This record gives sequence, C-alpha cells and structure tokens, in this order.
Amino acid sequence: MRAAKLKEDYSFIRGVCYGVPYYTPVEQVKRELGYGRRLKLNSTRIWLVYEHYKDNPERFIDGLKNYVRTAYEEGYTTMPILFNGNGLNPDILEPEFKVEGEKYVSDVVNALKDEPGLIMWDIMNEPSCNDYIMKSPEDEKEARLSKMWNFLRHYCRFVKGIDKDNPVTIGHTFRYDVEPTVEEVDVISVHDYLSTHKEVEATYEYVKAIADKYNKPLINSEMGCLGRANPYDLAIEMCEKYNAGWYVFELMIGGYWGDIHGIFYPDGTIRDGYIIAALMGFHMNRTETAIKPNANKEGYAGRGISMLREALEEKTEVFHAERKPVEEILEACEFCANLLEGCQMVPMYEPPTLKINRFRNQENPDMTEVRKLAYELAGLLKDYCQLI
Repeated sequence: MRAAKLKEDYSFIRGVCYGVPYYTPVEQVKRELGYGRRLKLNSTRIWLVYEHYKDNPERFIDGLKNYVRTAYEEGYTTMPILFNGNGLNPDILEPEFKVEGEKYVSDVVNALKDEPGLIMWDIMNEPSCNDYIMKSPEDEKEARLSKMWNFLRHYCRFVKGIDKDNPVTIGHTFRYDVEPTVEEVDVISVHDYLSTHKEVEATYEYVKAIADKYNKPLINSEMGCLGRANPYDLAIEMCEKYNAGWYVFELMIGGYWGDIHGIFYPDGTIRDGYIIAALMGFHMNRTETAIKPNANKEGYAGRGISMLREALEEKTEVFHAERKPVEEILEACEFCANLLEGCQMVPMYEPPTLKINRFRNQENPDMTEVRKLAYELAGLLKDYCQLI
C-alpha cells in the first residue's frame, strides 16, 4: 500500500540541507531559516546522529520534535535522515544491531509521524559512500553491497510498518545505486555532483528511466558544490528540465564544508550572487548574446583612475614630503572597486571591497599596502577599459 501522503510530483520542493539542527537554539534556527525563506526555500533535509540518541534519547527526541515544529512554523517541511552512510560503522549492518536499531527508528518515527511538517523519511544518506563499500576488497564487494541493500530494504519496510502515511526514500550517492532498493522506496532520490551538462543529463536520463519504469517520483536530494565543478545554476537548471524537486547542500557557510558549500554566512551575507540568482530560477547568459559591461561608457573608469592618481600624488620639497590620508586613498579605491566588481572585472572570492574594509577596520593600516592596492586597482581599470 502506498503512503497516504505520497504525491505524484515533488517538483515543488525547493529544499536545502541543514546539517544537525535539533540541538541548535531556536532563535538561531529561525534566523537562519529566515534567510532561506527570502529565497522561497520550503524544505529542509537534516541528519540524525544515532550516537546523540543513544547518549540521551529523551533530549534527542525533544530536540527533534522542536526543530520540526519550528521549521514548519517558518514555512519548511523536513526530511529526517535516519542513518548516515558517510563514515558508516559497518556494525549496524550486522544482525546483532537489529534490536537496538529498531528501537531507535521506532522512537524517532513514532515521535514525528503525525507532525504536519514531516514530508518524508530518508532511510540513509549515501549508503555507498564509505570505506566499507568503496575500499572493499574486490572479492568481498558484492557481499558487502548485498548486506547494505538488505539493511535498507528492511528499514524501508520497518518504517512503513509504523508510519502508513509518510513516504520513504534513500539518498543514493550514485545513479547505479538506485535500482537495488527501488521497489521498497516511495520516492526515488539521487545525489548528483557531476560537472558538465552531459554528465548531469546522463544521470537524469538513467534515473528517470527507472522512475518511469516503476511509476515513482524523482528528487535530487543533494547537489551544488563549488569544489566539484557542480555550480548551483547548472544543478538547478537540470532539475527544472527533468521536473525534479531538489535540496542543495547546504544552507549555511561554515565548518568543514564551508569553503566549497553553502549559501549564507551566519550574519545573512552571501558568498556569491550567482548562487542566489540560480535559487530564484535565473541563470547566467553563456551565449554570444551576452553584452560585456563597459565601465567607461560614461567616463567613470577614467574618473576613477584620476581619483586614484590624485590620491597617490605626493607633495615633496627638499625637507618635506606629504601624502594624502589613508581614508582619502581608500575612498578613491572604493570608487574604482565598485566599478571593477559591478562590471565583473575581478574574481569575487576576495573582492577589492573586502580588502578595503579590512584596511578600514585596522587601527593603523599600513600605508604602503594601501597605496599598493590603489595602484593595482588603477592598473586593472586601465587594462580592462584600454585606457592610456
């Protein structure tokens, strides 16, 4: 029997992975989810840590319920992940864990199954992405995979036995992992961090064929990674093309993955406006119709260079030399930096305005370094606008 809350189409999901938030202070959760709500995000995918449950089941369940309810009040549904394949302890796949595992899953499912904010269960995140599978001796690999698939099938059935309403899925690492458990899930879920249109489309074509064969909806529950050449706009564009709901990884910039994942810093500022545009459904023009910005169309590049030249000018006499104050140089720098950034003339991983703010926040900025920045900005403007 199919879950009562199962939908035929989950393309409405505009989701985000949100780590382990059930012990996070409520005010912080509201603030951070509030950032995402401005982008019309509407679902979170969260990791449950079995060791947290084992240490203090009551605190764990209370924190989990409070999070799901808080997220729902903020306009988000939640997909909890029961087990995590990353860093898997293979002992949980053994028969000896069954009583312990079922007690844990039963407590979690019974606690959340009637929550209106629950959208579906993810039985395990990336079951094949761990040393147990990926570093398996060749003569053991099939047996290990079989043990994993049996574990997942069992808990799909076990969760359905407790919760008749909410659908289950498995967040598979690779497209080839989908079919061994497809009959037990209600929603097919795959992660795609591939790097070109051709590679990403190959994943969707493969998984869509399985989805059509078994008449099951499809979502991409993890995508978007700067360090894997999987930009957010490519990932979201493909989801739109294949009518798949999505969860990007991840909401907040920070921690181990902060240098290649994430949308918002804790204060609500962003890393990259292109990510924000992609999440709102807008994509870069990468065709011959794109128009290169002209920073000097109204003479502003020339004006900026003149400002820098004047700021760097030194009045000298035999026994006297005078330089402009640091703030006057930085003011000219900011004028030019805004031109350079606005006209896409500089990389934005460390924009000139960041360097300017860094100097302004110093009590006694190094005059030589400030002047060096001004000189560099003038050179960039001259080269870009081909000014003499």
